[in-house]
This record gives sequence, C-alpha cells and structure tokens, in this order.
Amino acid sequence: MFRYVLLLSLVAGFAGCGHMSKQGRDTAIGAGVGTAVGAGVTRTPLGTAAGAVAGGVIGHEIGRD
Repeated sequence: MFRYVLLLSLVAGFAGCGHMSKQGRDTAIGAGVGTAVGAGVTRTPLGTAAGAVAGGVIGHEIGRD
C-alpha cells in the first residue's frame, strides 16, 4: 500500500511542475535536494529546514538567466 501512495504522490508532484518556469523548477529541485541533505547530515528538524532554505536559494540563483 505504501508503494502506491508514494507512486501517486510522485506522479502528482511531477504533473504539477509542468507549467513552471526554469527558475521555479530549479528552485523546487534545489529545495528538495537541500531538504534531503540537511536531514541526512544533521538529523534535526532545524537542519532539515536550513537545508531546504539553502538549497532553494542556490537553485533559484542557478536557474537565473
């Protein structure tokens, strides 16, 4: 059951990103990667949030034209 919920969440998430700009997409990807890295490195909610913010900012700046 967990697999189906995860798969449905991924499909819905990717479908929602179809109309995003390149910069918006890069911001979202950066925030996701930053969240994973922050959680993995610090194992604290504050570290997870800090990773999400830092990744979002970095992704936003990389996506600029």
